[in-house]
Amino acid sequence: MESFDRRTLLLGLIGVAGVGGALEGCSGGSAERPAGTSSALPSPTPTPAPVTTSSPPAPAARWPLSGALLTDEAAARHPAVAVKVPDNVREHPQVGLDKADIVFVELDGYRDASGYSGTRLMPVFHSRMPDGVAPVRSLRPVDVPLLAPFGAVVGNTGATGWVLDYVEHNRKYLDGSRTYLATKGTGAYSIDRSRVRVYQGVTYYDRAVVCHPAVLAKQSRSFAEGPQKAYFPFAETDAEVSTAAGKQAVTVSVPWKRGHTYDMSYRYDDASGRYLRSMPWGKHVLKNGTRVATDNILVIRATQEYTKIYPGRGGAEPVHGIIDAKGTFVYAHGGRAVTGTWTKGAVQERFRFTVDGGGPLLMAPGQTYVELARKDADVRIA
Repeated sequence: MESFDRRTLLLGLIGVAGVGGALEGCSGGSAERPAGTSSALPSPTPTPAPVTTSSPPAPAARWPLSGALLTDEAAARHPAVAVKVPDNVREHPQVGLDKADIVFVELDGYRDASGYSGTRLMPVFHSRMPDGVAPVRSLRPVDVPLLAPFGAVVGNTGATGWVLDYVEHNRKYLDGSRTYLATKGTGAYSIDRSRVRVYQGVTYYDRAVVCHPAVLAKQSRSFAEGPQKAYFPFAETDAEVSTAAGKQAVTVSVPWKRGHTYDMSYRYDDASGRYLRSMPWGKHVLKNGTRVATDNILVIRATQEYTKIYPGRGGAEPVHGIIDAKGTFVYAHGGRAVTGTWTKGAVQERFRFTVDGGGPLLMAPGQTYVELARKDADVRIA
């Protein structure tokens, strides 16, 4: 369009010049011009082409804990709910894990005859809220730095004195005060009578407490807007996921006891595109018969010790050294895995991950099992 306009303009100017010459001829004389001037008309200045800039498309809205696409951002404006769930053989089967965005695997805290501990889970629910999660047990010190970066209400049955004080000290980052007894009568918890047990005349409810996350969330005024940032570094496309350039990882085994075979293991299932989880004694199966499976496995190696990190009543508890710390990680997705290093600052800061060879870790959206293995754990990938 621009070249057409210029040509039209020039033709018009030429026409005007011709008319002027004709008029001069008709007057019977020639018009004299001052010396040093030209009869040529100046060329018009070309109009510059408009500069168009295109901004890159804004990242898609995603659920902050799973990375799944979020069509209605208002749907994410509610608290995340974490629930403390035991993971030892006598406390299985469990309920509700399949709906979690993240499942943290931690040290349990008790010592068996061999002097070793099993594991305890902390599933976190936000994009989906199951009707019930069970069994429910007590808090651990590591819950604070794991949940503090996004804030959560925690379903639990209490803790030893100093751990409760430590959680209360960090109440701006998590709400662990909504225990079974503190919310009695609200419907936030119930008792599965089929799992109440009597031993030597004493009735025990340790395997029978059920948490109802959606109801529990309404008992707290904390974190009403939900997590404001993504917890993990999610990729925007499948091609960007770090494991696209990783090595084969059909199986991933994470040891939890020294000198004993007590592994949490995962096997990639081509049909579902997910990892199937197994316990040391066999397949990990929920009460409803669902086989536990996950999209992502993230093994974060860190120091483990039984110690006391805050004043108050009670003795040593299992502590994972992830505050102002660093270590190594393994990330598996889609049958492939990468390794690298992690760092974490203050209690409320998120993990940062760097893949071996350089560059940030980019994870696939979906459910993630985070295994908090010991610092020297021999994680086996095949």
